[in-house]
Order: sequence, then structure tokens, then C-alpha cells
Amino acid sequence: MRCITVLGPSQSGKTELVRQLAALDGKPPRTENAGHLSLTRFTFMDEDWCAVDMSGGPEFARMAGAPLLASDAAVLCVSPDPAEAALAAPWLRAIEEAGTPCMIFINRMDTPKGRVRDIVAALQAYTNHAIVLRQIPIREDGQVVGAIDLISERAWRYREGQPSTLVAMPKAEADREHEARAELLEHMSDFDDALLEELIEDHEPAAGALFSIARRETQDAVLIPTFLGAASHMNGVMRLMKALRHEAPGPDALRARLGQADAVAVGFHAQNRKHLGKCVFLRALADGVSVGSQLGGDNLGGLAELGGKGHLDRLAPGEVAVTVKSDQLDAGRVFAAQASHDAPGWARGCPPALTRIVMPANERDEVRLSAALTRLAEADPMLAMGQDEATGHVAVRLQGPMHQRQTLAALADDFGIEVTIDAPAPRYCETISSQVEEHYRHRKQSGGAGQFADVALVVGPLPRGEGFRFDEVVKGGAVPRNYIPSVEEGAREAMDKGPLGFPVIDVSVTLTDGKSHSVDSSDYAFRTAGRMGVREALQKAGPVLLQPIERIDIHVPSVYSGAMVSLVSSMKGQVLGFDADPVFRGWDIFRALIPASATEDLVMALGSSTQGTAWHEAAFDHYEEIYGKEAEKISKEHAAA
Repeated sequence: MRCITVLGPSQSGKTELVRQLAALDGKPPRTENAGHLSLTRFTFMDEDWCAVDMSGGPEFARMAGAPLLASDAAVLCVSPDPAEAALAAPWLRAIEEAGTPCMIFINRMDTPKGRVRDIVAALQAYTNHAIVLRQIPIREDGQVVGAIDLISERAWRYREGQPSTLVAMPKAEADREHEARAELLEHMSDFDDALLEELIEDHEPAAGALFSIARRETQDAVLIPTFLGAASHMNGVMRLMKALRHEAPGPDALRARLGQADAVAVGFHAQNRKHLGKCVFLRALADGVSVGSQLGGDNLGGLAELGGKGHLDRLAPGEVAVTVKSDQLDAGRVFAAQASHDAPGWARGCPPALTRIVMPANERDEVRLSAALTRLAEADPMLAMGQDEATGHVAVRLQGPMHQRQTLAALADDFGIEVTIDAPAPRYCETISSQVEEHYRHRKQSGGAGQFADVALVVGPLPRGEGFRFDEVVKGGAVPRNYIPSVEEGAREAMDKGPLGFPVIDVSVTLTDGKSHSVDSSDYAFRTAGRMGVREALQKAGPVLLQPIERIDIHVPSVYSGAMVSLVSSMKGQVLGFDADPVFRGWDIFRALIPASATEDLVMALGSSTQGTAWHEAAFDHYEEIYGKEAEKISKEHAAA
């Protein structure tokens, strides 16, 4: 069995293309829906195939590495509009990073919105691999009615809902066909010296030899062949499927590409299902995958066919199935018999960009929620789980809003847990702007032994990023040495919450003098004096609110880079500049500083301003002062919360 992934932007016709590919042989296919993936098993000319149809939402492009981990080849389905080429940029990037052999299918050619050569040129801007036309359209009265194969030089006329029929080469297309074929052969000769010699000597290469060269260059992923059609009318589907049959490599090539000599299977997707637990979608890469055999360091449990038609005892190389009762297996892993390896970096996708605090709607579900999220994180490598420092609640990091909806649906449907979600509040802090001297005496008498501690403190600001520093310059034993650590402990406690209600940073406290009592002084008394003395000093030292500033790297197609300047400025950010991505053609890395409070808006704004093609990585950079009404508003909202 060979496995392909059909991917591309939303509304490009991927699902219809898979349906038509699976119907070519006339035998009923079997389909398994698994979240944002749909797997269809079918036959073509007595060969078994599995097509993975991936949802086209923008954030799913950043997760495309997972199905490519199990794919022999990819089919990128794109629009016939050159202006929409940028929407395919994230998918081209994922395919190129994975090194997966790829074919492009320009769909919906029944309603073209531009010349095919313009579509190819627009797509070429986003990949380092040469995109070559293997077909050109036959047009009549402005409509595409067929296609000419540039290797065999045969013309095919489309028929509604049926395979195309062979026709004579239209004379009106002859010149254009010769020009396009010459361009194709020129690209092919860049990677084949024998073909280059034939072209130099003006010899006409044999079609059989050209097909062999095309197969090798497609499998080596040095060229991306492009085909035309309209899946909804079954136009061009047969030609695409025949190209896949002849040119898509088998599982041995995938195994070599993964770089694990002992690999026998890959886990590329997982779900938690009621009554079954974690189910991992597995593809065998070699012999030895059978129920009860060792895989990933433990015995393999059950194997279910795609579409739920029955159970399997073993998988032949290339076959895809769903595993149950195999807790040692996870998605995004490469398995040997006795080991489990990390998948290559490209298979793990982009870092999650959206953080959500998750709380159970019913308090009694708190323990169940934690366990459920842990199981979801095991099944979904794109989901990261942690804890919000401010609230102590569980925090999850996701790829975007659609990934969020998918996760919440899984909690409700598979685990029966209703939750509420919220965006985490930025980690505001405060500091002081001036130095003050504070004298504080703690004295308390209530029957028996009392409490007495007297401290003189100097509290002042430190440079940003210095944190907290405590010193003492007490002379003459005014404060016994054994009580000085207690004063420091009390001063540190005062840093937990300042006059504005936030943690205090970048402050120095110096103990200069004090008094003690031989009977009533204690560690507790001096800790209390240190804490209360520092708190009073902070109120007098000009408290200042600090907001966290994050450094962001936005990965964006070059066509949208200009829009990033106004976007960052609208969020009170600072543009640092941008450079062309050193690896991926047609992409820029745009660098900026923005307030952490704006990161939520950034996720949404990137989606709208770049049509979902861009994403960002963020890291804390520094704290920055906020003054005036904005600081007052933040402080009041925090106090109310």
C-alpha cells in the first residue's frame, strides 16, 4: 500500500479530489474520520492506496508535518487564481521541509481566473524546488475543454463525469505545446546529464526515457510536476492518479527519508475514543508489525482496519491501521521493535501560539480535567500543557481557534467534561522610582512573652532585570546576627504584592540599624518588622507599574510583510526589522517588540491580515513602565478581579 496526503488551502477542492480518486476503480472505498484528518482506503488497478485528506484551515498548515510523516507523496490542491498563490505558501513550506515528493493539482479549471503559467509562476515564488507543468490546457471560446500531456504529446478532451477521451492535437495549440515542452525538458535536464546531451545535440528524447526521468526526479523531490483538472467534473483526475501510480515512491523511500535504520512503523495521528482509550493511527514501514509483537518497547495491542470494518492480525509494509490498547505508542513518533524515536523536527509543526486557561464548569471535575488534558496532550503533539503561574489553573497552548474548538469538543464528547476558558492575564509587575529610608518598630504585648523588633531600612530601585537584593550594614550588634536572615525573609515576603497589587521587582533593601529585646525579640518579630517596614517604604518610594514586553518573530509570506509594520504599530509595538528567511523562499522573518497584553490580539490580527498564512513565536524580553490612566485602569481591574 502507498499513502498520499492531499492538502491545500480551504475551498481548494481537496475532499472532492480524494472522493474522485477513490472512485476511479469502481470499488467502494473505506473512510475513517479522525478530527482534522480523513483517511480513505481504496484500490486503483489492483493496488492498495490510502489518501489522507487534511482540513484546509490556516492553522492546520502548521500541523501538516504529522500526516507527511506517514506519506510517500503529497498532492497539493490549489486554486486556479494566481492571486491566491500565497494561500498555498504554508503548505509548500511544510512539504519542502519534510522532503516529501509532491505533485500539484490546479483544481477547478472549469472556472479559471488566470493563465496557467501565471499560476505556476506565482506558486514558484514560495518554493526552492522547480515547479514544472506536465500538462497545458486546451481552450475553446475561453473555456478549458481538455489538456495536452507534455511528455507523451497526446491530447485529451474532458467529458463530464467520465474519463477523458484521446483526441488529435489541436493545431491552434501546437506552438504553445512546443514552447511548454521545451521548458519542461530544460528543467528536467538540469538533473539528468544524458537528457542534457540529447537536447544539446538536438535529438528528440524517447517518451519512455522521459517518463523514467520524470519518475526519478519526482521521487527525489527536485521537481514538482503540475497537473490540471476539475475534480467535481472528474476532469484530469485519472491522469493525476496514473502519475501517482508510476511516480510516487513506496514505504522504503519514506523509511530512508526518516533516517531511522531500525524503524518498522510510524504513529502520525491519535485520538481518545470512548471505551477504547488512546487510538494511534499507525503505518507499517517494514515487516514485523503484528498483534502481540514488540513495537515501541512493548507488545502491540489490537489493530483495526480503517473504516471500522474489522480487526487485523498483522500489517504488511505500507499498510495503515488504528491501534488500540497500546499505551506505549504516541502520535508523532517513529517506532522500532524495542524503541520509540522522536520524529524529525518538521513533523512536530510550529510552536503553539494561543494560550488558554482551562477550568472545569463543575468543581468536582477538576481532577478529571487534569487527567483528560494529559491524555489529550499524549494524543496530540501540537497541544502543550502547563500551569498558569498567576492562577494556578491548567493552561494549554494551542495552534489557534480551530484547534481550540477541536480540543474543547474532545473534552466534552470523549470525556464528558464541560469547561470554561479564559485568556491568561499578562504578568504585570511593579517597582519603585526613588529611594526612601524607613524606620519600623514592631511591638506587641499580650500576656506572657511579647514581640519586639526595631529595624531601620533603606529601600531603593535597582536597574531593570536585577531582581531583589538584600544587604546589611548594622554596626555594634544593634540587631543580633541570628535575626538578620529573618529581616531578609520578611523583606522578600513584602515583594509578593506591592502598593499597586502586583509582585515587586528590581528593589534593594538595606538594613542599617535596629534594636532588639533580650526577652521579647524573636525570628518571627524581626520577620514581621522587615515585611511591614518594606511595605510602608514601597508606598512612599513612588511605585511604578511594569508591563511585560515580548520579542516576537513573525514568519510571514513576503507579500504580506509590508502590512506587519502598521499591524505592530497599532498594538503599541516597536518594529525591529525583517529579513528574508534564509531557508524558505518567499518568506520573511519580521521581528518586533510588543506588549504581552497584545499577543492575544496579534494571533487574531495575523489571521485576518495575512489570510491565515503567518504565525509567530514569542519570548519575554523585558519590562517597561506604564504611567497615567492606563496604569490606573490596569491596577483597578486587577484589584476587582
